[in-house]
Formats: sequence, C-alpha cells, structure tokens
Amino acid sequence: MATIISGARSLHSLALRSRMLGEMTQLGPFNRNVQRRWRKPVDSARTRLEGRTMDHRLDKLMVQLRNLRLALALHEVISQQRNGYASLQLLSRWRHEVGLNIEVGAFLKKYPHVFQTYVHPVKRNHCCKITQKMSDLIAEEDAVVRENEVGVVQRLKKLLMLSVDGTLNMHALWLIRRELGLPDDYRSSILPNHRHDLILESPATLSLFSMDETLAVAKVDEWRKREYTEKWLAESETKYAFPINFPTGFKVQKGFREKLKNWQRLPYTKPYEKNDSHSIRNVERLEKRIVGVLHELLSLTIERMMPLERLSHFRRLYTMEVNLLEFFLKYPGIFYISTKGSTQTVILRESYSKGYLIEPNPVYIVRRKMLDLVLSGSRNVGECQQDSATWSAEEHGLGSSHGCQDNICQVDSAIPYWNMELEVTHGKNQLTQP
Repeated sequence: MATIISGARSLHSLALRSRMLGEMTQLGPFNRNVQRRWRKPVDSARTRLEGRTMDHRLDKLMVQLRNLRLALALHEVISQQRNGYASLQLLSRWRHEVGLNIEVGAFLKKYPHVFQTYVHPVKRNHCCKITQKMSDLIAEEDAVVRENEVGVVQRLKKLLMLSVDGTLNMHALWLIRRELGLPDDYRSSILPNHRHDLILESPATLSLFSMDETLAVAKVDEWRKREYTEKWLAESETKYAFPINFPTGFKVQKGFREKLKNWQRLPYTKPYEKNDSHSIRNVERLEKRIVGVLHELLSLTIERMMPLERLSHFRRLYTMEVNLLEFFLKYPGIFYISTKGSTQTVILRESYSKGYLIEPNPVYIVRRKMLDLVLSGSRNVGECQQDSATWSAEEHGLGSSHGCQDNICQVDSAIPYWNMELEVTHGKNQLTQP
C-alpha cells in the first residue's frame, strides 16, 4: 500500500516539474512571473465593415435584387437563341458565367412566373423560355428608357459637369449604364442625336461642349430649400447640411451630436462649383466636398445605389483620392454599404424607407414590378402552367394545347427534372442549341 502511495506522489511531482519546465522554456527563467503584453485589436476597414450597424431591410433588398439580376442574366442567354428558348443542358454550361451557385433546374423551379419549363415535343429534352409576363416587363422597361431620352441626356450632362475637365471615360460609363437608365446601344441611339452637347472626342472619351448652369443644382440643395421653407429652420443650419438617417440600433457616443452639428454647418465647395470659394486645405472641408460629390453621383442613379467596384472608376475623374470603403464607413448616416448579394453596394440612406424608394421614377417602377414577379415565387402557378401549355402547342404547330399537356413539366411533378444530372460536354462553351 505504501509503495502505491509513493508511486502516485512521484508521478504527481513529475507532472508538476514538467509543467514548470514548460513555462520556463516558453517565457524564460527571468520573466516567468511577468504578465503577457496586451495586443491592441486590429482597426481596419474590414473590421469596421464587419462591426458596423446593419440595416436588415436594405440587406434583404440586396439579396432580392441579386435574384432578379440572375434571372435577367439567364434571359440574356435565352434571348440569344434562334427560337427564343434554350435547353437546360445549354443553361447548365453557362451557369458559372451567369453567376449561379446552384443547379439551373433548381433555380428555374423557384420562379415559375419568370421561366416556363417544358419537355420539347420533338427533341424530348427539357427546355426553358421566359414567361409572357416577364417578357412584357422587359419590353416595357426598354420602352420607358427610350422615352425618357431627355432625362438620360440631363444625367449625362450632370455627370460631365461633376468631373474636373468635363470628360468621362466611356468604359466607366458602360459599367454603370443600367444604374443610369441608359440603353445598351446608347452610343448609336442617343449620342448622335445630341452632338451639339455631347462630343465623342475618341472611342474612349466623352466630353461636354458647354456648361449648362440650369443643371448645376445638386439634389441635396433641393432638400435644403425644402427644409428651409417648410420647417422654418435657420439658414445657417441648412445651407451646408446633409440629410442624416442612422440605422436602427446605431450607438451614439458621447460628444457625437456636437461634432455632427458642427460638421453640418461647415462650409465646403459644392459639387458644381469650380471657383473654390472655400479653401479645401482643411481636411474636413475636403472630405465634405467628397461627400457632396458622392451624394450627387448616387442621386443621379435610378435606384440610388451603385456597386462599390464600379464607383471606384470615378475616383480620379472627380478628384476623390481616398479609400472609398473607409470613407463610406465614416458617414453611416448618409451612406450604407451592404455586403449582401455577392457584392459591396453603396446605398443612399435617405432615399429608402422600409425597402422602397421614397421618390420612385418610371424606370424604377417597372423594375419593381419585375422584382415583385420574382418574389411571387410559386404562388398562382396554375396560370403559368396553362400559358406554358398554350405556348408550346402554338410554337411547335401541334394545333391544340391538349396534345402537349402531358409534356409540360409541372412544378410539383413526380419527375424531379431539376435534380437530374445533365450531360455537359467538356468542350468550349457555345451559345448554340445542343
């Protein structure tokens, strides 16, 4: 018994010596009792982006808009086909190019009001076509954009007036054509009709012939005028102020309100002013001028938002030599950065309320109808199935829709065609029917 007790004590003492030896080896014999140094947490744009106050309604809107963009991207692939429809095998080849991270069949099943899926009566393969409702809305959007040519030209003029030398890079303009409500063929349909105002100096540069002083009024100046006349506020409080709208849950630190009040009264050179009436040597005034330029740039867009990557193409054109991500995070009451929808998107906070644009325009109204069609999901799918059967019969000359009713892929069909593994050739992707 004594031998067992002495053996247990030796094991305990051996474990204790090993632990002390490990501490001495790690910290050294002379700093064994010294506390470890506290490391300061990393403060970067990424950590501030992760720790910002979230706006869940705007984030939810960005996820919904991403699904709409994917649906429109599939429409582009389908519209390039000769017969106006595409097989699921072809769409699966272009899944990654479009940006889908799920199977094409599973995505099509979610939106029966946007896509018509059926079995081809001759080839006996699964095919897809855009529904008549979605086609009508796409055509309506194109018609509204072309009818609003005057507004498009005014937006282009204001964009040119914001730049230092009155020029714009055509590549940057092409990237934001949808945000500005421009048709894809604006170089041939709009620019030739306004050669006295818009000059295409080279294939890569668009310039303004002369300044239009009637357009040199920023959107925020209109808000200031309303605040001054309707709310009877002092001119000193509204002359250089911006609308501030913090997200729910934003924590106001001590002294923040006083700093914000002083910043609102700070004079600055407005976006369309070129005489530098206020010195921009002061860093705060320089930053406030950049806030004004970015505010006006987002106000010229259809939906008052723009991806951060595309917005960065205008840094040098508008003399905004700052890190845009850090800059937007510095003003959470004016701008909001959403990381949803597979991209970082900058949104003008004052323009939205409960996920809707406060002052809608004709193009936004049509796009909202498209989004509502996507959000309708699988509700009232009976109408879609009936339209799909009628179209299939008329398209392939089968006379009556009853003959091909059996070929229509029902949403709740027993054949889960969206889970089928389609054979995809390992050659070069081509937009041709298999």
